[in-house]
Amino acid sequence: MMRASPLPHLAGLSLLPVLLLAATPDPAANLSACKNGWPACERSLLTQMELTAVTLAEHARNLSICRSGLRSCDQSQLTEPEAIALAVAAYDRNVSNCKAGFNPCDQSRLTRSEAREVAVAQHQRQLSNCKDDIGPCDPSTFTQLEVGDVARAQRERTVANCKDGRGRCDYSELTRPEAREVARAERQRNVTNCSNGWEGCDRSKLNEREAAEVEVAVHVSNMSACREGRDSCDYSLLSRLEAQEITRAERVRNYTACLNRRGYCDRSRLTPSEAASIPAEGREDSLIHRRKP
Repeated sequence: MMRASPLPHLAGLSLLPVLLLAATPDPAANLSACKNGWPACERSLLTQMELTAVTLAEHARNLSICRSGLRSCDQSQLTEPEAIALAVAAYDRNVSNCKAGFNPCDQSRLTRSEAREVAVAQHQRQLSNCKDDIGPCDPSTFTQLEVGDVARAQRERTVANCKDGRGRCDYSELTRPEAREVARAERQRNVTNCSNGWEGCDRSKLNEREAAEVEVAVHVSNMSACREGRDSCDYSLLSRLEAQEITRAERVRNYTACLNRRGYCDRSRLTPSEAASIPAEGREDSLIHRRKP
């Protein structure tokens, strides 16, 4: 009868330390996982010193959670000074929220003086909202002086909107001086729009002086665009001398691009002498190779 060979059994025993070693987590990675509260943490593998460090990290994390006002806070783990500091911070945060109109705000926790300060802050916020036309506006609690302040602020905003050409502008609400001021602002805005080629330009509203001013600005801007080779260049607006200047500048740019092999090059626009001074690519490469030691 043949006996089974012990070699497979011995081979399995020889692999056992390797498998055990592979299953053992890296100590540094395990310590990091435990400090961060990750599921991969194996507390049984920690040394006493590491366990102390993990405990401190857990305490610090719980303290941070409590200070953030999260429900997962475990206040039973806090020391007495930490619990007191946390209560003070929570109280101050509630007062601050109530003053700023933020939630959560528990007014039942306020002292009488704090409640008065919160009421004053709410009143000022309501007044500011009405003046700036932001958020809800309830003037029912305003004094006569405050109602006048709100009316002046709203009127100034209306005039500013009319001047700037934004928002609502009711010309019927303007006084004669305000209407004249708005008309001047609109006229200047139209000149600016026309000078820069922006939307909102109405050349029919330009007087003779403004039309001349716009023509100069447009001409200067177009000349700059043509010199820089931008798409916005309108060659039809150039004089004969300006067109010649632009043509010369473009010829120089094209020749330089072809010569240096940088930028857009149109060889068909080169003069015979310019083309002759520029070696062909194959010839240029052979010259480069010859110059190498």
